[in-house]
Amino acid sequence: MLQLGNLTIDTPVVLAPMAGITNAAYRRLCAEQGAGLYVCEMITSRGIVEGDQKSLDMLTFDERETVRSVQLYGVDPIYIGRAVELLCDSYGVRHIDLNFGCPVPKVTRKGGGAALPWKRNLLGAILQAAVKSATPYGVPVTMKTRIGIDADHQTYLDAGRIAEESGCAAIGLHGRTAAQAYSGEADWSKIAELVQHVNIPVLGNGDIWEASDALRMVEETGCAGVIVGRGCLGRPWLFRDLAVAFAGGEALNLPILGEVASVMRRHAELLSDLMGENRGLRDMRKHMPWYLKGFPVGGELRASFGTVSSLAELDALLVQLEHTAPFPIRELGAPRGRQGGPRDHVILPYGWLDDTDGLTTDMSEAEIGISGG
Repeated sequence: MLQLGNLTIDTPVVLAPMAGITNAAYRRLCAEQGAGLYVCEMITSRGIVEGDQKSLDMLTFDERETVRSVQLYGVDPIYIGRAVELLCDSYGVRHIDLNFGCPVPKVTRKGGGAALPWKRNLLGAILQAAVKSATPYGVPVTMKTRIGIDADHQTYLDAGRIAEESGCAAIGLHGRTAAQAYSGEADWSKIAELVQHVNIPVLGNGDIWEASDALRMVEETGCAGVIVGRGCLGRPWLFRDLAVAFAGGEALNLPILGEVASVMRRHAELLSDLMGENRGLRDMRKHMPWYLKGFPVGGELRASFGTVSSLAELDALLVQLEHTAPFPIRELGAPRGRQGGPRDHVILPYGWLDDTDGLTTDMSEAEIGISGG
Protein backbone atom coordinates (compact mmCIF):
# COMPACT_ATOMS: atom_id res chain seq x y z
CA MET A 1 0.00 0.00 0.00
CA LEU A 2 0.95 3.63 -0.39
CA GLN A 3 0.25 6.01 2.48
CA LEU A 4 -0.09 9.72 1.68
CA GLY A 5 -1.03 11.46 4.90
CA ASN A 6 -4.37 9.93 5.89
CA LEU A 7 -4.99 8.69 2.34
CA THR A 8 -4.31 4.99 1.71
CA ILE A 9 -3.78 3.77 -1.84
CA ASP A 10 -4.23 -0.01 -2.06
CA THR A 11 -1.67 -0.41 -4.85
CA PRO A 12 1.39 1.91 -4.77
CA VAL A 13 0.84 3.13 -8.31
CA VAL A 14 0.04 6.65 -9.53
CA LEU A 15 -1.18 7.57 -13.00
CA ALA A 16 0.93 10.53 -14.14
CA PRO A 17 -0.98 13.57 -15.37
CA MET A 18 -0.68 13.77 -19.16
CA ALA A 19 -2.05 16.66 -21.20
CA GLY A 20 -4.93 15.62 -23.43
CA ILE A 21 -4.84 12.06 -22.05
CA THR A 22 -5.77 11.74 -18.39
CA ASN A 23 -9.27 13.16 -18.54
CA ALA A 24 -12.12 11.62 -16.55
CA ALA A 25 -12.79 9.00 -19.23
CA TYR A 26 -9.23 7.69 -19.31
CA ARG A 27 -8.92 7.76 -15.54
CA ARG A 28 -12.06 5.62 -15.21
CA LEU A 29 -10.81 3.23 -17.90
CA CYS A 30 -7.55 2.73 -15.99
CA ALA A 31 -9.38 2.38 -12.67
CA GLU A 32 -11.61 -0.34 -14.17
CA GLN A 33 -8.44 -2.28 -14.95
CA GLY A 34 -6.71 -2.05 -11.57
CA ALA A 35 -6.07 -0.08 -8.41
CA GLY A 36 -4.04 3.06 -7.84
CA LEU A 37 -4.23 6.84 -7.65
CA TYR A 38 -5.38 8.51 -10.87
CA VAL A 39 -4.41 12.16 -11.30
CA CYS A 40 -6.19 14.52 -13.69
CA GLU A 41 -4.49 16.75 -16.22
CA MET A 42 -2.36 19.62 -14.97
CA ILE A 43 -4.37 22.76 -14.15
CA THR A 44 -3.05 26.23 -13.31
CA SER A 45 -3.75 27.68 -9.89
CA ARG A 46 -4.36 31.08 -11.45
CA GLY A 47 -6.94 29.60 -13.83
CA ILE A 48 -8.88 28.15 -10.91
CA VAL A 49 -8.76 31.30 -8.80
CA GLU A 50 -9.72 33.61 -11.67
CA GLY A 51 -12.45 31.29 -12.95
CA ASP A 52 -10.90 30.53 -16.34
CA GLN A 53 -13.45 28.35 -18.10
CA LYS A 54 -10.92 26.02 -19.75
CA SER A 55 -9.31 25.33 -16.39
CA LEU A 56 -12.63 24.80 -14.63
CA ASP A 57 -13.87 22.47 -17.39
CA MET A 58 -10.89 20.22 -16.70
CA LEU A 59 -12.14 19.76 -13.13
CA THR A 60 -14.52 17.05 -14.30
CA PHE A 61 -14.63 13.81 -12.33
CA ASP A 62 -16.31 10.49 -12.99
CA GLU A 63 -19.10 9.53 -10.58
CA ARG A 64 -17.07 6.49 -9.47
CA GLU A 65 -13.95 8.53 -8.81
CA THR A 66 -13.90 8.24 -5.05
CA VAL A 67 -10.47 9.86 -4.66
CA ARG A 68 -10.35 13.07 -6.65
CA SER A 69 -6.74 13.91 -7.41
CA VAL A 70 -5.58 17.12 -9.10
CA GLN A 71 -2.17 18.26 -10.27
CA LEU A 72 -1.68 22.01 -9.88
CA TYR A 73 0.77 24.16 -11.75
CA GLY A 74 1.69 27.43 -10.11
CA VAL A 75 4.46 29.91 -9.42
CA ASP A 76 2.82 32.21 -6.88
CA PRO A 77 2.26 31.14 -3.24
CA ILE A 78 -0.87 33.28 -2.90
CA TYR A 79 -2.55 31.83 -6.00
CA ILE A 80 -1.49 28.31 -5.03
CA GLY A 81 -2.89 28.66 -1.52
CA ARG A 82 -6.21 30.01 -2.73
CA ALA A 83 -6.51 27.39 -5.48
CA VAL A 84 -5.86 24.56 -3.02
CA GLU A 85 -8.55 25.91 -0.71
CA LEU A 86 -11.07 26.09 -3.57
CA LEU A 87 -10.24 22.57 -4.74
CA CYS A 88 -10.67 21.12 -1.27
CA ASP A 89 -13.74 23.13 -0.30
CA SER A 90 -15.71 23.36 -3.55
CA TYR A 91 -14.62 20.35 -5.58
CA GLY A 92 -14.11 17.64 -2.97
CA VAL A 93 -10.52 17.01 -4.01
CA ARG A 94 -8.71 14.56 -1.73
CA HIS A 95 -5.16 14.75 -3.08
CA ILE A 96 -3.17 17.59 -4.62
CA ASP A 97 0.08 17.24 -6.50
CA LEU A 98 2.20 20.25 -7.47
CA ASN A 99 4.01 20.19 -10.80
CA PHE A 100 7.67 21.13 -10.74
CA GLY A 101 8.75 18.71 -13.45
CA CYS A 102 7.34 19.94 -16.76
CA PRO A 103 10.24 20.37 -19.26
CA VAL A 104 8.25 22.05 -22.05
CA PRO A 105 9.98 25.25 -23.29
CA LYS A 106 6.84 27.40 -23.04
CA VAL A 107 6.80 26.54 -19.32
CA THR A 108 10.50 26.71 -18.43
CA ARG A 109 11.10 29.94 -20.34
CA LYS A 110 8.83 31.63 -17.79
CA GLY A 111 10.42 29.94 -14.80
CA GLY A 112 7.77 27.29 -14.26
CA GLY A 113 7.84 23.50 -14.20
CA ALA A 114 11.27 21.92 -13.89
CA ALA A 115 12.92 25.35 -13.82
CA LEU A 116 11.27 26.52 -10.61
CA PRO A 117 13.05 24.30 -8.02
CA TRP A 118 16.25 26.24 -8.78
CA LYS A 119 14.61 29.04 -6.79
CA ARG A 120 14.71 27.25 -3.43
CA ASN A 121 13.02 29.96 -1.37
CA LEU A 122 10.18 30.36 -3.85
CA LEU A 123 9.68 26.60 -3.94
CA GLY A 124 9.44 26.50 -0.17
CA ALA A 125 6.96 29.36 -0.05
CA ILE A 126 4.71 27.66 -2.62
CA LEU A 127 4.76 24.30 -0.86
CA GLN A 128 4.10 25.87 2.54
CA ALA A 129 1.13 27.81 1.16
CA ALA A 130 -0.34 24.66 -0.39
CA VAL A 131 0.09 22.57 2.76
CA LYS A 132 -1.35 25.32 4.95
CA SER A 133 -4.51 25.54 2.82
CA ALA A 134 -4.93 21.76 2.51
CA THR A 135 -4.33 20.86 6.16
CA PRO A 136 -7.77 21.91 7.52
CA TYR A 137 -9.36 19.53 5.01
CA GLY A 138 -7.01 16.64 5.75
CA VAL A 139 -5.85 16.64 2.12
CA PRO A 140 -2.27 15.47 1.47
CA VAL A 141 -0.05 17.59 -0.77
CA THR A 142 2.68 16.03 -2.86
CA MET A 143 5.08 17.42 -5.43
CA LYS A 144 6.67 16.03 -8.58
CA THR A 145 10.00 17.16 -9.95
CA ARG A 146 13.00 16.15 -12.06
CA ILE A 147 16.67 15.66 -11.32
CA GLY A 148 17.21 19.29 -12.24
CA ILE A 149 17.49 21.70 -15.12
CA ASP A 150 20.49 19.87 -16.60
CA ALA A 151 23.44 17.82 -15.39
CA ASP A 152 25.18 20.94 -14.07
CA HIS A 153 22.14 22.36 -12.27
CA GLN A 154 20.61 19.56 -10.21
CA THR A 155 17.87 20.39 -7.72
CA TYR A 156 16.27 17.12 -6.63
CA LEU A 157 17.98 16.72 -3.24
CA ASP A 158 17.22 20.28 -2.17
CA ALA A 159 13.66 19.87 -3.47
CA GLY A 160 13.22 16.75 -1.35
CA ARG A 161 14.49 18.50 1.75
CA ILE A 162 12.23 21.50 1.14
CA ALA A 163 9.22 19.26 0.48
CA GLU A 164 9.76 17.45 3.76
CA GLU A 165 10.29 20.66 5.73
CA SER A 166 7.14 22.16 4.18
CA GLY A 167 4.93 19.28 5.27
CA CYS A 168 4.46 17.48 1.95
CA ALA A 169 3.20 13.92 2.18
CA ALA A 170 5.52 12.64 -0.57
CA ILE A 171 7.73 13.67 -3.46
CA GLY A 172 7.78 12.14 -6.92
CA LEU A 173 11.01 12.13 -8.92
CA HIS A 174 11.32 11.64 -12.66
CA GLY A 175 14.81 10.31 -13.26
CA ARG A 176 15.63 12.76 -16.04
CA THR A 177 16.64 16.41 -16.22
CA ALA A 178 14.61 19.03 -18.07
CA ALA A 179 17.33 19.06 -20.74
CA GLN A 180 16.76 15.36 -21.37
CA ALA A 181 13.00 15.86 -21.72
CA TYR A 182 11.84 12.28 -22.52
CA SER A 183 14.98 11.07 -24.28
CA GLY A 184 17.48 8.42 -23.26
CA GLU A 185 17.09 6.33 -20.13
CA ALA A 186 15.85 7.48 -16.74
CA ASP A 187 18.50 7.50 -14.00
CA TRP A 188 16.97 5.45 -11.21
CA SER A 189 20.06 5.92 -9.03
CA LYS A 190 18.91 9.48 -8.33
CA ILE A 191 15.61 8.10 -7.04
CA ALA A 192 17.56 5.83 -4.68
CA GLU A 193 19.64 8.80 -3.47
CA LEU A 194 16.52 10.81 -2.76
CA VAL A 195 15.03 7.91 -0.79
CA GLN A 196 18.08 8.00 1.48
CA HIS A 197 17.96 11.80 1.71
CA VAL A 198 14.40 12.32 3.00
CA ASN A 199 12.02 10.80 5.52
CA ILE A 200 8.87 11.14 3.42
CA PRO A 201 7.76 8.65 0.75
CA VAL A 202 9.49 8.96 -2.62
CA LEU A 203 7.61 7.96 -5.77
CA GLY A 204 9.77 6.88 -8.69
CA ASN A 205 9.01 7.87 -12.26
CA GLY A 206 10.63 7.07 -15.58
CA ASP A 207 10.80 4.08 -17.94
CA ILE A 208 8.13 1.90 -16.36
CA TRP A 209 6.91 0.06 -19.44
CA GLU A 210 5.88 -3.21 -17.82
CA ALA A 211 4.79 -4.33 -14.34
CA SER A 212 8.18 -5.99 -13.91
CA ASP A 213 9.84 -2.59 -14.34
CA ALA A 214 7.83 -1.22 -11.42
CA LEU A 215 8.85 -4.06 -9.14
CA ARG A 216 12.48 -3.65 -10.20
CA MET A 217 12.39 0.09 -9.52
CA VAL A 218 11.05 -0.46 -6.01
CA GLU A 219 13.65 -3.14 -5.35
CA GLU A 220 16.58 -1.12 -6.72
CA THR A 221 15.69 2.28 -5.25
CA GLY A 222 13.59 1.59 -2.16
CA CYS A 223 10.91 4.00 -3.39
CA ALA A 224 7.47 3.75 -1.80
CA GLY A 225 5.60 3.59 -5.09
CA VAL A 226 5.77 4.34 -8.80
CA ILE A 227 4.35 6.94 -11.16
CA VAL A 228 3.33 5.59 -14.57
CA GLY A 229 3.04 7.86 -17.60
CA ARG A 230 3.81 6.91 -21.19
CA GLY A 231 3.91 3.19 -20.42
CA CYS A 232 0.11 3.02 -20.20
CA LEU A 233 -0.60 4.77 -23.51
CA GLY A 234 -2.75 2.35 -25.46
CA ARG A 235 -2.29 -0.12 -22.60
CA PRO A 236 -4.60 0.77 -19.70
CA TRP A 237 -4.47 -2.91 -18.67
CA LEU A 238 -0.97 -2.13 -17.36
CA PHE A 239 -2.73 -1.08 -14.14
CA ARG A 240 -4.25 -4.56 -13.89
CA ASP A 241 -0.80 -6.07 -14.32
CA LEU A 242 0.66 -3.70 -11.72
CA ALA A 243 -2.03 -4.54 -9.16
CA VAL A 244 -1.38 -8.25 -9.61
CA ALA A 245 2.40 -7.81 -9.49
CA PHE A 246 2.38 -5.73 -6.30
CA ALA A 247 0.04 -8.27 -4.70
CA GLY A 248 2.57 -11.00 -5.42
CA GLY A 249 0.53 -12.70 -8.13
CA GLU A 250 1.79 -14.38 -11.26
CA ALA A 251 2.05 -12.50 -14.53
CA LEU A 252 -1.19 -12.45 -16.52
CA ASN A 253 -1.58 -13.45 -20.13
CA LEU A 254 -0.96 -10.72 -22.68
CA PRO A 255 -4.17 -9.56 -24.41
CA ILE A 256 -4.91 -10.76 -27.91
CA LEU A 257 -6.11 -8.21 -30.46
CA GLY A 258 -9.77 -9.02 -29.82
CA GLU A 259 -9.36 -8.12 -26.15
CA VAL A 260 -7.57 -4.92 -27.11
CA ALA A 261 -10.48 -4.10 -29.40
CA SER A 262 -12.88 -4.44 -26.47
CA VAL A 263 -10.80 -1.97 -24.45
CA MET A 264 -10.73 0.43 -27.40
CA ARG A 265 -14.52 0.26 -27.62
CA ARG A 266 -14.88 0.91 -23.90
CA HIS A 267 -12.49 3.87 -24.10
CA ALA A 268 -14.46 5.39 -26.97
CA GLU A 269 -17.72 4.87 -25.09
CA LEU A 270 -16.39 6.66 -22.01
CA LEU A 271 -15.08 9.54 -24.11
CA SER A 272 -18.47 9.83 -25.81
CA ASP A 273 -20.20 9.99 -22.44
CA LEU A 274 -17.77 12.70 -21.33
CA MET A 275 -17.60 14.88 -24.45
CA GLY A 276 -20.40 13.81 -26.77
CA GLU A 277 -19.97 11.19 -29.48
CA ASN A 278 -18.46 13.30 -32.25
CA ARG A 279 -15.93 15.11 -30.09
CA GLY A 280 -15.20 11.98 -28.08
CA LEU A 281 -14.37 9.93 -31.16
CA ARG A 282 -12.19 12.72 -32.53
CA ASP A 283 -10.32 12.70 -29.23
CA MET A 284 -10.03 8.92 -29.47
CA ARG A 285 -8.12 9.14 -32.76
CA LYS A 286 -4.81 9.94 -31.09
CA HIS A 287 -5.07 6.77 -29.01
CA MET A 288 -5.52 4.46 -32.00
CA PRO A 289 -1.83 4.10 -32.99
CA TRP A 290 -0.91 3.28 -29.39
CA TYR A 291 -3.54 0.54 -29.09
CA LEU A 292 -2.67 -1.00 -32.47
CA LYS A 293 1.11 -0.65 -32.21
CA GLY A 294 2.84 -3.82 -33.38
CA PHE A 295 -0.35 -5.70 -34.28
CA PRO A 296 -0.92 -6.97 -37.86
CA VAL A 297 -3.25 -4.24 -39.08
CA GLY A 298 -3.18 -3.22 -42.73
CA GLY A 299 -2.27 0.32 -43.68
CA GLU A 300 -5.68 1.21 -45.08
CA LEU A 301 -7.52 -0.10 -42.02
CA ARG A 302 -5.03 1.57 -39.69
CA ALA A 303 -5.61 4.88 -41.49
CA SER A 304 -9.37 4.48 -41.16
CA PHE A 305 -9.04 4.24 -37.38
CA GLY A 306 -7.35 7.64 -37.51
CA THR A 307 -10.41 9.29 -39.05
CA VAL A 308 -13.19 7.60 -37.08
CA SER A 309 -16.02 9.94 -36.07
CA SER A 310 -18.79 7.77 -34.57
CA LEU A 311 -19.23 4.67 -32.44
CA ALA A 312 -20.98 2.92 -35.33
CA GLU A 313 -18.03 3.63 -37.58
CA LEU A 314 -15.65 2.39 -34.91
CA ASP A 315 -17.66 -0.83 -34.50
CA ALA A 316 -17.47 -1.43 -38.25
CA LEU A 317 -13.69 -1.10 -38.12
CA LEU A 318 -13.18 -3.21 -35.00
CA VAL A 319 -14.87 -6.27 -36.55
CA GLN A 320 -12.31 -6.16 -39.37
CA LEU A 321 -9.41 -6.77 -36.99
CA GLU A 322 -7.83 -10.19 -36.69
CA HIS A 323 -9.17 -10.82 -33.20
CA THR A 324 -7.03 -13.88 -32.50
CA ALA A 325 -3.76 -12.11 -33.29
CA PRO A 326 -1.38 -12.45 -30.31
CA PHE A 327 0.13 -9.49 -28.54
CA PRO A 328 3.37 -8.46 -30.30
CA ILE A 329 6.12 -9.63 -27.96
CA ARG A 330 8.63 -7.23 -29.50
CA GLU A 331 6.64 -4.33 -28.05
CA LEU A 332 7.23 -5.46 -24.46
CA GLY A 333 9.54 -3.03 -22.71
CA ALA A 334 9.62 -0.70 -25.70
CA PRO A 335 9.21 3.06 -25.14
CA ARG A 336 5.82 4.52 -26.00
CA GLY A 337 4.64 8.08 -26.62
CA ARG A 338 6.89 11.08 -27.07
CA GLN A 339 10.63 10.64 -26.93
CA GLY A 340 12.74 12.95 -29.08
CA GLY A 341 16.31 13.89 -28.29
CA PRO A 342 18.02 15.86 -25.53
CA ARG A 343 18.17 19.64 -25.76
CA ASP A 344 21.37 21.63 -26.03
CA HIS A 345 20.02 23.96 -23.36
CA VAL A 346 16.86 24.62 -21.40
CA ILE A 347 15.16 27.91 -22.16
CA LEU A 348 15.01 29.96 -18.94
CA PRO A 349 14.15 33.55 -18.00
CA TYR A 350 17.04 35.98 -18.30
CA GLY A 351 19.31 35.72 -15.25
CA TRP A 352 17.39 32.77 -13.80
CA LEU A 353 20.50 30.95 -12.61
CA ASP A 354 22.03 34.00 -10.92
CA ASP A 355 20.47 33.26 -7.53
CA THR A 356 18.34 30.65 -5.77
CA ASP A 357 15.84 32.97 -4.06
CA GLY A 358 12.97 33.71 -6.45
CA LEU A 359 10.76 35.52 -3.94
CA THR A 360 11.37 38.89 -5.61
CA THR A 361 11.29 37.58 -9.20
CA ASP A 362 8.49 38.85 -11.46
CA MET A 363 6.52 35.70 -12.37
CA SER A 364 3.30 37.43 -13.46
CA GLU A 365 3.33 35.92 -16.97
CA ALA A 366 4.33 32.39 -15.99
CA GLU A 367 0.84 30.90 -15.72
CA ILE A 368 -0.89 32.29 -18.77
CA GLY A 369 -2.13 29.58 -21.12
CA ILE A 370 -0.58 26.62 -19.27
CA SER A 371 -3.60 24.55 -18.13
CA GLY A 372 -3.44 21.15 -19.76
CA GLY A 373 0.27 21.32 -20.44
